[in-house]
Amino acid sequence: MMRGVLWSTVSLLALAGASCTPDEATSGGSDAGPAAVSVDYERYELDNGLDVILHVDRSDPLAAVAMTFHVGSAREVEGRTGFAHLFEHLFFLDSENLGPGGLDRLMTRIGSSTNGSTSRDRTNYYEVVPIDGLEKAIWAEADKLGWFINTVTEDVVAKEKQVVKNEKRQSVDNNPYGHASYVIDRALYPEGHPYRWQVIGSLADLDAATLDDVKDFHSRWYGPDNATLVIAGDLDVDATKAWVERYFGEIPSRPTPERPAPPEVALDGDRLLFHEDNFARLPQLQLAWPSVPVYHPDSYALDVLGAILTDGKTSPFYEVIVEEQELAPAVGAFNSAQELAGRFTLTVRAYPDVDLDAVRAAVDTAFDRFEAEGVPAGELERIKARTETGFYAGLSSAIGKAFSLAQYNIFAGDPGFLQQDLERTLAVTADDVMRVYREYIADRPSVAVSFVPLGAADLALEGSERAEVEVEPIVLGAEAEVVIDDRGDIERTPSRIDRSVEPPFGPAPVLRAPAVWEADLDNGVAVLGIADTELPLVQFELTMRGGLLLEDPARVGVANLLAESMTEGTAGRTPAELEAAIDLLGASIGVSSGRESFTIRGSTLARNYTETMALVEEILLEPRFDSAQFELARQRVQSALQQQAASPGSIGGQVFRSLVFGDHLLARNPLGSPESIAAITLDDLRDFHRRTLVPEVAAFHVAGAVERDEVLASLEGLQSRWTGEAPSFPPAPEWDPARAGLYFVDVPDAAQSVLNIGYLAMPETDDAYWPATVMNFRLGGGGFASDLTQQLREGQGYTYGIGSGFQGTNLPGPFSISSSVRSNVTYEALALIKDIVDGYGPTFDEADLEATQSFLLRTNARAFETLGAKVGVLGDMSAYGFPADYLLAREATVRDMTVDDVRALAAEHLDTESMIWLVVGDARTQMDRLDALGLGPAVLLDRDGRPR
Repeated sequence: MMRGVLWSTVSLLALAGASCTPDEATSGGSDAGPAAVSVDYERYELDNGLDVILHVDRSDPLAAVAMTFHVGSAREVEGRTGFAHLFEHLFFLDSENLGPGGLDRLMTRIGSSTNGSTSRDRTNYYEVVPIDGLEKAIWAEADKLGWFINTVTEDVVAKEKQVVKNEKRQSVDNNPYGHASYVIDRALYPEGHPYRWQVIGSLADLDAATLDDVKDFHSRWYGPDNATLVIAGDLDVDATKAWVERYFGEIPSRPTPERPAPPEVALDGDRLLFHEDNFARLPQLQLAWPSVPVYHPDSYALDVLGAILTDGKTSPFYEVIVEEQELAPAVGAFNSAQELAGRFTLTVRAYPDVDLDAVRAAVDTAFDRFEAEGVPAGELERIKARTETGFYAGLSSAIGKAFSLAQYNIFAGDPGFLQQDLERTLAVTADDVMRVYREYIADRPSVAVSFVPLGAADLALEGSERAEVEVEPIVLGAEAEVVIDDRGDIERTPSRIDRSVEPPFGPAPVLRAPAVWEADLDNGVAVLGIADTELPLVQFELTMRGGLLLEDPARVGVANLLAESMTEGTAGRTPAELEAAIDLLGASIGVSSGRESFTIRGSTLARNYTETMALVEEILLEPRFDSAQFELARQRVQSALQQQAASPGSIGGQVFRSLVFGDHLLARNPLGSPESIAAITLDDLRDFHRRTLVPEVAAFHVAGAVERDEVLASLEGLQSRWTGEAPSFPPAPEWDPARAGLYFVDVPDAAQSVLNIGYLAMPETDDAYWPATVMNFRLGGGGFASDLTQQLREGQGYTYGIGSGFQGTNLPGPFSISSSVRSNVTYEALALIKDIVDGYGPTFDEADLEATQSFLLRTNARAFETLGAKVGVLGDMSAYGFPADYLLAREATVRDMTVDDVRALAAEHLDTESMIWLVVGDARTQMDRLDALGLGPAVLLDRDGRPR
């Protein structure tokens, strides 16, 4: 039964820059005025206390199902941390009626995007499914909630603990600055406060977790009266309500425990701590102050304060630390408001060898400047306009709306709070910003944490004490092998319906590619567009084939430096003036250079589209080439190269490409090298701009609330002013089988080994590319349902994640398998990967084919959902000559695929003896063990991929 039915409509007006009544609001066009965005929802409650929210969205034949529990790491107790996150993992594994791994198999068959996440205060689980699979998704979510806990055994808990520990090693222990939040929170929050520990928990607490602990956590927090179920999409509301009642209605309610109020967060003096980071190459200073909980009236002004202090060329911290004292490439500040408390954090990652005492002195200088100057005129409007655009972007998908409705329901007590949320930010005044600065930051005690490279403790703030950081030793055989026995007969939870019967599919949705319009400018630029008026937003990209491909091998990094410089002002605007002009339109414009393209992309409020494109034209055709800004860009790139050299994941990716591509330009790092960056001049940038940014290699892609005529009118300046001859491109790279073999890059004391395995395969335009991609789905392209994930993660607990795929473009690209595994099973993981790949073709059967076809034939329902997805489709069309419905056309290939086809493709493309096998990890403990792989002796490389 349901009670408390309430239909509501939240109507959001695009308020920045103008005002109007709801009756006057329209969408699209720069002259249209503010646009109304409506989010209709129905909220009701089942008799067992489950909150249900329904939102109808007819834009795509999809449904998003999000079940959010009001439980996170803050519900844990010290000594038993990490349970909320561990439970998130367990919740995906089994249930009485789905069976072991049944959720992954089901979601693969129905073409779902499925995942979950845990924070301090909530845990969510979601599926985004084609609409005909909605009843199945509701059935599965209910089975997890009411028919799950009896399937959890000691072996299951032991194995999943290894997966979670691998996640911690990958995201925290093996990453530069990975322990920073741990150090800050231990110092900021008092004993007994649940924000004192990290969401992922500690390795010791995870080791200590027992089956009884898991069951106790479930009984406390996983009742329907502690959950919000949001279903958003192309719904039949009556049918959806009936399914929710059928599958969730009989789950018994469960009282949620009272939680004691946490102790007050207040510092009685400054805390100074430091840590020598094994993976950091650059010193980093973070300052943290206690702030306020989420949706507190002051949280909005604190959000704005962070942007005022550090975001923009005229911000005091940018002026002092970046431009004047040249201590760091950037500064960031943000307010993190959560249910129980908040944290305002300032972060400065300095240049190499900078003493953090100098950074702290510069921070004080920047604060003094802010106090003297206050909030400059226009800064508030700039920040508010950008905030508004980002707010709408978060509502661009069904799952985005579902997450927002659940968040507001749980933490604000009202799904419709999203309107107030935006309005509160737009109502912040300069006085509000100064008031919260004085109340929470100025002259208030803080936690100051210095993270410095190993052996560089002298760079830390003077007077800092060494932080306590747990560093896991590498010990072979430290974890016992986990074998999950046949669970046999499990205790069955009674039900008034037969839950072992999977619901049928609903009526099949009609999948249609969006209407694409095309045009060509007189100077050769191809223009492709999709009109979409759901939100008052437009996304666009102007992309030019080139980038790294067109660089001088002796000047690698020019394209990236040009991209870094092009938003640093124009001939007629200073960097600060250009930035303000962009932000006041609620727009973002970014310039980037990659291995094969150079792109200007952005988004804007629809009413400001034409003005935004005028700025794009100015950026492209009237670059400033300012020498001071160029030197700052050079410093930023050098800093980025230092950071890459510290990250095992970045090292692995770049060295793998150097092995795959050999002497070709695509083997090089698009950022360049420290030596090449030092040699590049402004004249090099001017020459590259003149030679390569030309219309004959360009295409413009646009999607959103703008029509064809307005788009073409906005490009008239580019059509008349932009000229240039097409450059010549280098030949395509070729695979040299002699590069196959085993390689090792030493990162001493690495907590994980980064694995990159593969070879140079084919371009996406090759007729075999899509069939080979289909072949790979079951191997490693199918997420949790893939063989590699099922065996290395779910079967053995070696890794947090692993995947494989083909990465061609217009040019041949690699086939690769990538993962990070705990260091002490490096050999075992590689041997298992080799066995899986060698046996993949011969063992592929009809069940594998059915799963592959079911997923790939149904997942196209998500292909056109967001503006970003639509722009991506347009990009593929112009880059590869694909038709607008190419994703739907590929369905024929999937339908016609046979088991023999897959086996033949696997035999052709998955020869493990002809692949590169690269390991980035601790050579002292792992390298010699790899001889048993039978791939020959490992070649030891340095971090640039050169033999040592």
